[in-house]
Amino acid sequence: MAAAGCVRSEDQLLCSICLDFFTDPVTTPCGHNFCKSCICEHWRVNVPYQCPMCKKVFNRRPELYVNAFIPEMMAQFRHEEEKANVKRKEAEIEEMILERRLKILEIQCSVELSTNAADRKAAEGVKVYTALIKTVQTSLNQFIEEIQEKKRSAKKQAEDVIKELEQEICELEKRSTELKQLSGSEDHHFGTVERAVHQLEDKLRKDMKKVFEAELKRVQQYEVDLTLDPDTASPTLILSDDRKQVHDSDEWKKLPDNPQRFTDSLGILAKQSFSSGRFYFEVQVKGKTEWYLGVVTESSKRKGQITLRPQYGYWIICLTNGNEYEACAGPAVPLSVQSGPQKVGVFVDYEEGLVSFYDVDSSVLIYSFIGCCFNDKLLPFFDPSFNCGGTNSAPLIITPVRH
Repeated sequence: MAAAGCVRSEDQLLCSICLDFFTDPVTTPCGHNFCKSCICEHWRVNVPYQCPMCKKVFNRRPELYVNAFIPEMMAQFRHEEEKANVKRKEAEIEEMILERRLKILEIQCSVELSTNAADRKAAEGVKVYTALIKTVQTSLNQFIEEIQEKKRSAKKQAEDVIKELEQEICELEKRSTELKQLSGSEDHHFGTVERAVHQLEDKLRKDMKKVFEAELKRVQQYEVDLTLDPDTASPTLILSDDRKQVHDSDEWKKLPDNPQRFTDSLGILAKQSFSSGRFYFEVQVKGKTEWYLGVVTESSKRKGQITLRPQYGYWIICLTNGNEYEACAGPAVPLSVQSGPQKVGVFVDYEEGLVSFYDVDSSVLIYSFIGCCFNDKLLPFFDPSFNCGGTNSAPLIITPVRH
């Protein structure tokens, strides 16, 4: 019972000579404990016989007593250590379970946010298209009224001519003239229809242009000031001193192979990153026959061959072969671009999961990635593509928004 009540510590189980746990513990006449081999070796090389702890000197080699209590303490100490290890492992498992439950909650929250964002976007789209439908309906009603009026006028004119023909049937020459006039009025009627259709088409174009101009002005208010990050630049790229322009040199430079640097692709990222809110920037692509633009996640792959798809952290549109535009959506989506844009605007709404691209000069939406689920920092991405012996030497230029 007395032994069970003693204070135990790891230090009590260590030999003061070898500073390790006791092996075959023995006790000297002065009451101190050592490993049997340690004290025997100590007395073999040190004469006279002296206790290493209390320095008591013995006239002859003292008798050593086997200590049975220390092995018992060591067994209890190891048992308690094993229990402590089991408790630690149990705590680690509980912590892992908690982490996974938190991850599930995070995913559920992300899905809810994405759903809410899609609903808001749908509501905005319904509002815009409702206004367009109303405009079309008004124009259609006006067109129908004009046609009805022309029909009434033509009918009355025909009735008057017929009445006159019945009265003056003998005047053949006059009748011929009147028929020609009637024919001319019909030609005039069909001309009116054609003009009305053209007027409706023109009005629709103007209304759509106003909608897109208003949308572009809205997103331009989220303009951010970007600079290119040379630590991410592919070794063949050349940056301007203000780090606003980049083009390919067709020459490989020896640069430090940073983890964040692109190697096989001609990519470079902006210095600035974004993990919430909205941001917008514009890039001049004038004079280029090939380019890639968009945003990427901070953890996206940059070494070796890269697949430009949203599932790999890339939201990109591009120009290839001088006149082929497409969205790298996996599979690629061909884009119908009326005229080659000279300047491309990029808008991101992090919470709504939206990445949109605009032809700035014509105020036209080129393409939108919707329903994106962002859970990492986003960085603007630029790839001027190969110089191709000077045919694609024009730089990509980050330009300020012209309000």
